[in-house]
Amino acid sequence: MKQNNILLLVLCAIIAFASCVRESEVAIESQPSAPSTEERPYSSGEILVKFSPDVAALLEESGVVRSNVTRSGVGSVDELLDLVGGFEITRVFPVDKRHEERTVRDGLHCWYIVRYSNDYTVDDVSQRFAALGEVQKVDINRTIKRANSRQAIPMSRKAYEQVANSTRALQGGFNDALYAKQWNLENDGAMAELGENKRAGADVQVVDAWAKSCGDSSVVVAILDEGIDIEHDDLKANIWNNEDEGNSWFEDNDNNGYKGDKHGYNFVKDTGKITWDSYADSGHGTHVAGTIAAVNNNGIGVSSIAGGDGTADSGVKIMVCQIFSGNISTGLINVVRAMKYAADNGAVVLQCSWGYVSGAVHEYEWGEAGFASEEEWIAGSPIEKEALDYFINNAGSPNGVVDGGVAIFAAGNECAPMAGYPGAAEYCVSVAATAADFTPATYTNYGPGTTISAPGGDQDYYYFYTNPETGKVGEIGCILSTLPTHISESGYGYFEGTSMACPHVSGVVALGLSYATKLRKHFKAEEIRKMLCEAQNVTPIDEYMTGYKYYNRYVSDIGALQPMQLPLAPFKGQMGAGQVNAAKFLAAIGDESAGVKMHFPNLTIKVGDEVAVTPANYFENGENLTYIIEIRDISIVTCEMVGKRLLFKGLKSGATTALITASNGEKHKFNITVTKSDGWL
Repeated sequence: MKQNNILLLVLCAIIAFASCVRESEVAIESQPSAPSTEERPYSSGEILVKFSPDVAALLEESGVVRSNVTRSGVGSVDELLDLVGGFEITRVFPVDKRHEERTVRDGLHCWYIVRYSNDYTVDDVSQRFAALGEVQKVDINRTIKRANSRQAIPMSRKAYEQVANSTRALQGGFNDALYAKQWNLENDGAMAELGENKRAGADVQVVDAWAKSCGDSSVVVAILDEGIDIEHDDLKANIWNNEDEGNSWFEDNDNNGYKGDKHGYNFVKDTGKITWDSYADSGHGTHVAGTIAAVNNNGIGVSSIAGGDGTADSGVKIMVCQIFSGNISTGLINVVRAMKYAADNGAVVLQCSWGYVSGAVHEYEWGEAGFASEEEWIAGSPIEKEALDYFINNAGSPNGVVDGGVAIFAAGNECAPMAGYPGAAEYCVSVAATAADFTPATYTNYGPGTTISAPGGDQDYYYFYTNPETGKVGEIGCILSTLPTHISESGYGYFEGTSMACPHVSGVVALGLSYATKLRKHFKAEEIRKMLCEAQNVTPIDEYMTGYKYYNRYVSDIGALQPMQLPLAPFKGQMGAGQVNAAKFLAAIGDESAGVKMHFPNLTIKVGDEVAVTPANYFENGENLTYIIEIRDISIVTCEMVGKRLLFKGLKSGATTALITASNGEKHKFNITVTKSDGWL
């Protein structure tokens, strides 16, 4: 059985950065039978091993959680390390003291990086370790690197000024200078640059949703991507700030295992310093961030789905989880660390505009296909599955607006009849891309594994091709968003792809959770995922899957842009539940039967410790209320108001009840348990 697992572990797979066009890729490549030294599909000289809990305990005793070690203390393991020239064992996931208990519960503490002599192959060492009784699973650190990246289409300062001086007004009402160009947010069917190929309403229907919520700063979206321009004038107010970390790049003040993570973490370079201006950076991460949370109503640039209304802290926050940087190769280790980091540091939405190439691609054009089923993916990438499970199960809070996390992936850009993994997994959301007329983008994956659709743009359709039936040529039909200024002098520009469709869905989910926060409602993450994709909560698009679509594509051995036509009938019923609809989704969030009313939480405190709770989170309009706390037995615990938070301090072991009364008359009764430091009463 273990031998079969190893064969699956080295399954050929290519991971694609589902970005602006089919030519823009980031790939986790497959392991060939004889990998060359110039293009390795994995990081040589290391494997990922999940040891048994007993071995993990011995490694912890040896100090590996604080530094690297050379031996495990287990005879059979150390003999094998000697045999393959093993010289270092490192825990994959750094210790986060706040969440180590659940890390152990979920088994992630058992994963280690084993480094060994390059005289041995990954295949050989993997099989040797898999045969040990002390080893539960083995994986490889696949190399992720960009290939043939096509650049964004920047907007010049002149073009920016022309749009900013336009008198065209839309219903949305935000004063952002470029809003009139954002058909993805509001498509009135009259945008001249889209030629004849547009339909009113072919957008995410966010205008009506803004009447309910424009975002909430307590909702955090983790973007796993290139670095994000955290100094961008249209983004910086909505970048997540780790208040517990402080100002040093070299200290881990919050004890989460990462030094200097003020706004997230650069997993590529192992530093809290986020980078976005390498000559090889494409601006992909900054563009994705702008769609979700560019600052609304600030008079400049673009609007976003959940970027607030222009008042302080009214938009959702962006946590930067940098897993790509310029042309530096990264690996699966960085991806899984980013997933766990997001859950442990407050993110509730995981935005992933990347994924494995579809298992149904045309192999002549794309090379060997990716995972063909969820079973293959689980067997072939066990550490990724476990890290994703950790995020989905542990993000959020049982006492917050959402219990668990929502993971959202791009479906892929190979025009294949199957979405790529991990997004195609049943507990993820996989997003296909549409154009400004509800038709599928010419590059989008579709079919099994596809959950929902969203505007991704279709440059090939609108920009390059003359429709032979009408003789008309359209202009740019891509998605306009933020870009770093080293890529675009104006700080804005266009991309297309399922990468651009994906953040529309992430933004809508974040907006829905913001509205739930306003209503003081609590949901399970699975409830949110299902509500998002219910038939009554999306825009139906199957009626547009008729006839043909004209576009251009590069054809191998011919070159240039060849005129093509795409039959639309195969996409009917294959683009997920329909197109994401923010207005319907927020209406579903607000339905009386949806979710449960939030209640002030029961508390568990250790003797001598303190626990802070923000009462406003549990009362409607709570920010404008005052509170009175009555504790039955103040010899066990005390409480005082410090700023906007209630600070409870455990004095001695025991249990008591308490009552919080808000100035509007609403009351919540709750329990407080104080334990000794060993966890026993």
